[in-house]
Amino acid sequence: MNEPVNLDAKFASFSEHWAPRRVASYNGNDIRIVKVAGEFVWHAHDDTDDFFLVLDGELDIELRDRTVTLGPGELFVVPRGVEHRPVARRGEVRMINIEPGGTHNLGDDSPQRPVIDG
Repeated sequence: MNEPVNLDAKFASFSEHWAPRRVASYNGNDIRIVKVAGEFVWHAHDDTDDFFLVLDGELDIELRDRTVTLGPGELFVVPRGVEHRPVARRGEVRMINIEPGGTHNLGDDSPQRPVIDG
C-alpha cells in the first residue's frame, strides 16, 4: 500500500450491510470496514479474537451474560471462543474489524458475505 486510505470514500463506495471490505493488511491481518444494520447471528471464533471499532452509530455486542454497547470511537475485543452477536438496533453502524487474513467468520448460514477488496 503506497497511498493513504480515505475511509469516507471507501464507505461511500458500497451500500450493502454485513459485507466487509478489506482496505489494508498488516502483519498478516486484514483491516476491514463494514456497514451493519439489524442483527447478525450468534457465533464464536475458536482461533481468533474479534475486534470491533465503531466509527459511526451505536452497536450492541450481545454476550450470553451481558450486552456491551459501543458508540463512535469505542472499541471492544471479544476473546476467542466467546459466543457473541453484533446488533445494530438504532440504525446503520459503520465500523472497522481487524482479523487474521483469510478468516472466515461463520458457516454456510452466515448472512455475511465474503470479504471484498475495497
